[in-house]
Amino acid sequence: MSSTRSAVRTTGVAVRTMLLLTLVLGIGYTLLVTGIGQLLLPHQANGSPLPDDRGSALIGQSTTDAAGEALAQYFQSRPSAAGDGYDGTSSGGSNLGPENTDLVAAIEERRAVIAEREGVSADAVPADAVTASGSGLDPHISVDYALLQVPRVAEARGMSADEVRDLVESRIQGRDLGFLGEERINVAELNLALDEREGE
Repeated sequence: MSSTRSAVRTTGVAVRTMLLLTLVLGIGYTLLVTGIGQLLLPHQANGSPLPDDRGSALIGQSTTDAAGEALAQYFQSRPSAAGDGYDGTSSGGSNLGPENTDLVAAIEERRAVIAEREGVSADAVPADAVTASGSGLDPHISVDYALLQVPRVAEARGMSADEVRDLVESRIQGRDLGFLGEERINVAELNLALDEREGE
């Protein structure tokens, strides 16, 4: 009898503890953290959306036509190994090593295509132009790759190269904490700025 009463009491304590912890940690903590995020960092907490529902500043975008050809009026991102390209549900790299023959062939093919598109030698094509990021979703390119594309974008938009270069240079993001990583440019934000300037 006492063992039955003890088991009932233990079960009751366990159920009450579970309900209390669910309320405090599952609901209360979630609401607290969400509230702090909305109060202090609303843009980041909501996914860093771009204006006009054009995506997120945290995820790269494909700027190609239906046939997969690069749109001349836009800066191109680095390649993506996420699904069919910049698919947020399939984040990930190709996991191919630097000596993998398929990867080496893909890099050489990309280098040749970019060199022809930009009117430069293959040696002038930066590494980030031909290699995907680890997530496959990185919206950033190097300053060198952005500047390489300036003449093509300027010609396609009927703008001066100096005007486009100034816009690129105004969008350079510095190293994290002043020393981590490299200077970079968010392509999604840069292309949006170009569209906004053209619409003025």
